Amino acid sequence: MKALILLSSLGVIALLAEIFSFKKLVYPLVIIGLITTLIFNAFDWGTDITYFNMMRYDDFAVAFSTVLIGVSILWFVMADGFFKEESNMTDYFSLVIFSLAGAVIMVSYSNMAMLFLGIEILSIPMYVLAGSKKDDVLSNEAGFKYLIMGAFATGFLLFGIALIYGATASFDIVEIAQVVSTGGASSIFYVGLLLMLVGLSFKVSAVPFHFWAPDVYQGAPTPVTAYMATIVKTAAFAAFLRLFYTCFQGSAGTWTSIVVVMAGLTLLVGNITAVLQTSTKRMLAYSSIAHAGYMLLGLVALNGYSQSSILMYTLAYSVGSITSFGVLGYVAKARGGDSIDSFNGLAKTNPFLAFVMTVALLSLAGIPPTAGFFAKYYIFTAAFQAGHAWLVLVAILASLIGVYYYFKIIIAMYFKHNNNESAIELSFNHKLLFVITVLLTIALGLMPDFVIGLL
Repeated sequence: MKALILLSSLGVIALLAEIFSFKKLVYPLVIIGLITTLIFNAFDWGTDITYFNMMRYDDFAVAFSTVLIGVSILWFVMADGFFKEESNMTDYFSLVIFSLAGAVIMVSYSNMAMLFLGIEILSIPMYVLAGSKKDDVLSNEAGFKYLIMGAFATGFLLFGIALIYGATASFDIVEIAQVVSTGGASSIFYVGLLLMLVGLSFKVSAVPFHFWAPDVYQGAPTPVTAYMATIVKTAAFAAFLRLFYTCFQGSAGTWTSIVVVMAGLTLLVGNITAVLQTSTKRMLAYSSIAHAGYMLLGLVALNGYSQSSILMYTLAYSVGSITSFGVLGYVAKARGGDSIDSFNGLAKTNPFLAFVMTVALLSLAGIPPTAGFFAKYYIFTAAFQAGHAWLVLVAILASLIGVYYYFKIIIAMYFKHNNNESAIELSFNHKLLFVITVLLTIALGLMPDFVIGLL
């Protein structure tokens, strides 16, 4: 709860910066504020407090909030150049921080009304940020598509919540779980459950509700795309897991088979379509869809490994994505495009950038000793122990496909020639960021129990 109060206050300070003319101080204030929030959030570990039957701040909420806030600090460092290029940067700061506050609500709600509020507080700033490049047609298209599709999915979610309330006379997820466990749920309840499943599947870009993601990810500014692929996806999966693990576990027989099929399709469609892309940014968009499929494996498992495996996966995936999008931003700016060919010869001109990108891609591909390897290992273990052996085989096949398109970039960097041999200058902040993310990726790969043992 301290995290939500501090983030809300930080967002208000960012809004006031323009009025009181201290906008040059906003960036360091935000970084210091987020670090402070991270520290105070850690003090809530071991507590289990419910606030007015609306929010529950337990270890689950603290762990996922820590991931969200920690990754957001890395994201702000990565997006430093993006903010400096904008005249109205204080608006960007406030939008991002308020969306982060919505993400914290999504991981700590205990009432479906708060789930809806958290999703909307997170989503509305993202609609604005996706279309923030007003002179870019692709950015305008991204913002428009994201808004229309997001509003449509929210309609499904609200209709589902209304039907569940009609069937159980409660918005409280614990009370709804009790009704389900005693067999008191009617057919209206199951219709509402499926409608909520549709709405949340859109938020995590699971097939067949993924069609918005590639265009939105490609059209949005690269730092905004990185934010959507990390913070937004982590919050959405935490909300997904909290709802289905707590509220709908008693009716797992109804929805598990549906999510299993969705997971298989998401894995195959995301990875196979990524192979066909020539744009690195669009390839990472389809890769993000594929990673949603892996995390769905943890959801369908519904066992003791589910929470910890998804926590580990979101952290490993977020760190790898922040790194890869950060390198992509530099390469695209220096070489005039984001095609895979833009990475040709990068190891010769910028060996540090090439090494950083290689570590990030190896982690996303799940190659040891990076964090991504153990993230997939625990996800696969959770699904296998739940009896979904065939789905694990599909996931392994999909991972092999993923290795192919990730290695296309690695091969381009180390074994192909580029006529543009000018070196890319990195700022000190970004050098420090890449060092931290590489060390974090390797450290999590060598000591995964540090995260797995939390939940």
